[in-house]
Amino acid sequence: MNIRRLTLTTAMLAAFIAAAQAKIYNIKDYGPTGDTTMVCTEAIQKAVDACHNNGGGRVVIPAGLYKSGTVVLKDNVELHLSAGASLVASSDISDFITFPPAGYRSLKDAGGWTSLLYACDARNISITGHGTIDGRGAGRRGHIKGVAGDCNGRPRNILFISCRNITVKDITMRNAAIWNQHYLNCDDVLVSGIRVWNHCNGNNDGIDIDGCRRFILSNSIIDSDDDGIVLKSTGTAPCEDVIVRGCVVSSFANAIKLGTESTGGYRNILISDCIVKPSANTGKRIIKSTATGITAISLETVDGGVMDGVTVDNILIRGTECPLYVRLGNRARKHIPEAPEPPVSIMRNITISNITAYDTGNFGSSITGIESQKIENISLSNISITNRGGLKKGAFRDVNNEGDKRHDTGRAIEFDKYIRDAAQVKEDDKGYPQPTVWGNLPSYGLFVRHVKQIQMNNVSFSSIGSEPRKAVILVDVDKVLK
Repeated sequence: MNIRRLTLTTAMLAAFIAAAQAKIYNIKDYGPTGDTTMVCTEAIQKAVDACHNNGGGRVVIPAGLYKSGTVVLKDNVELHLSAGASLVASSDISDFITFPPAGYRSLKDAGGWTSLLYACDARNISITGHGTIDGRGAGRRGHIKGVAGDCNGRPRNILFISCRNITVKDITMRNAAIWNQHYLNCDDVLVSGIRVWNHCNGNNDGIDIDGCRRFILSNSIIDSDDDGIVLKSTGTAPCEDVIVRGCVVSSFANAIKLGTESTGGYRNILISDCIVKPSANTGKRIIKSTATGITAISLETVDGGVMDGVTVDNILIRGTECPLYVRLGNRARKHIPEAPEPPVSIMRNITISNITAYDTGNFGSSITGIESQKIENISLSNISITNRGGLKKGAFRDVNNEGDKRHDTGRAIEFDKYIRDAAQVKEDDKGYPQPTVWGNLPSYGLFVRHVKQIQMNNVSFSSIGSEPRKAVILVDVDKVLK
């Protein structure tokens, strides 16, 4: 007798029986009539509560359109949106709960938290199915005054804080009033097969993975007005042991990004097998960014925290002004007012390989630390980048004639001009980390400054049009390995 096979078969049978015995709670049994004019929050919450109180199971939203305010998910509850089901956000802000800051503090909790689907300190929660969550966030303004614009009470579609064992699978998410989905200080998260379209309001990120551990995002399509796939650390917890794989990402801002907030840092991050392409949105951009995106890959640590052990591999990039942007700065922003001043960040052990980028803009890629804190041990291999070119020799930008404008524009970017030389590339240690600050660098391929050790193997840069700039510029680099 094959004991191992018998044990496996028994385990599979037990799992099948458990799944078959899972209780189903249809929200229509708790009040919704299918009338799209009514708000169904109470009925959906009753179904979730009943499921939770009876040990867990599946809450089903059947095909149809259901308007709702805040629904709080609880332990052992799977919210299943059937094919053809649309959970849409109520237009009345009074249908949403504003939760106070949770036990885990974050830079973004200054105005409290507001979300369509919300959970805090929950375990074993899921959102599944082929239905749609629609935040209907166009034109929605924040209702909390006296705080930053991204803390002003506009509802996210999903907000999970300090939760564990989360699965989000196969659903479509559209048009939140702010970030589409935010996972804050969560453990053991699987997000797979989702489709995100977020183009209706300011701060329209696609997904924010914030201070989470053991998080896998895979096989998803994300198209956003602001940053696409974003790893953040807005509190003291690091983003750690995170995999992003097999995604197609479009953004008018930064497609795949670690930053800007970096209080807790980043450790053991793998980003692989992804495509970055221009947004399919032909409508008006909400943020004043670039038509094909600002960056494809951004690795940033500027508010303290350590970035250690990041691998970016096998990425195909079409368009975007800046293919690769690696930045160690010293903005030193506190995550809450009473926090101590953040130390200078540390960035080390970064590997970027197998990158193909074409039809990119003329910003050029960059890897920059600061004079008092250099980037340590960065490796580039098998990288091919082709920019559009077309700049005229001597078309220098006057760096002394720049207005103080928003970071997402940097200024009125002069796409037909470039910085004369490396000495005019401002250090900007305290500034917002984004290549719009510089525009077209004096190198069309790669600008490297304040780095202890960099290894480059099979790295090439080319230009379609005329290109008066150097391909690569190195400033204050201790060691270059080939």
